[in-house]
Amino acid sequence: MKKKVFNLIVIDESGSMEIIREQAFSGMNETLATIRIMQEKYPDTDQRVSLITFDSSHTTWHYDNTPANETKDLRRDQYSPGGCTPLYDAIGKSVARLNSQAEENDNVLVTIITDGEENSSREWSLSMVRNLIEKLKKRNWTFSLIGTDNLDVDSMAKSMHIEATMRFKQNDEETMAMFCNERRALLKFNKNLSASKSVRSSDLFKLGEEDTDPLKG
Repeated sequence: MKKKVFNLIVIDESGSMEIIREQAFSGMNETLATIRIMQEKYPDTDQRVSLITFDSSHTTWHYDNTPANETKDLRRDQYSPGGCTPLYDAIGKSVARLNSQAEENDNVLVTIITDGEENSSREWSLSMVRNLIEKLKKRNWTFSLIGTDNLDVDSMAKSMHIEATMRFKQNDEETMAMFCNERRALLKFNKNLSASKSVRSSDLFKLGEEDTDPLKG
C-alpha cells in the first residue's frame, strides 16, 4: 500500500512580497516540480499537493489535495502581491482543511513562507493556530516556518509551536537559495520516509552534502 504524503505550502502574497515577486513565483513552480520528481523517485508514495497564497483580500487555493502528477506550473498572473498579512487565518484555514482530508497515519509536511508578521486575521487567533498545530504534531505532522531576516522567525515559530525554521534576506539571490534549501529538505523528508525513518522537525533544515537539490541531481 502506498504511503500518502501531503505537501501543504502556504505562501504570503501581501504587498511587501512584490520585492521578490519573480523569485517567489519561480520558487513555487520549482517546488511543484520537486514534488513531481518525488512522485517518480519514490513510487511507493502517493504525493498530494495543496498550494495556497494569501493576502488580506483573498486566500487562493491553487491546488487542493491534488495528485502531484496532475499539477502544472503556475502562470505569472496567478501571483500578484498586494494587501496585508492575515497569517493566522491562512495557516488555520489551510491546516484545518487538510486535517479533514488526511487520515491518522498519513505523512504531512506543512511549509509556511512569509515576509511579514500577522496583522489582519479575522477568524483565527494565535492560540487557535497554536492549539491546532500542537494537536497535529502528536500525529507526526511536520511544520516549518520560513521568513525574511527582518522578522524574529524563531520567536514567531515558537509562539505557534513550530520547530523547523529558516531565514533569508529579501533579495534575489537569497530568495533563490532559500527555495533551493526548501527543495533539499523536501528530498530529505521523502528519502527518510522511503527508508521508514523519521525526520525530527528541528532537523528538517539541517542539510548535509548528501541532501542535494532535486532539480540539479
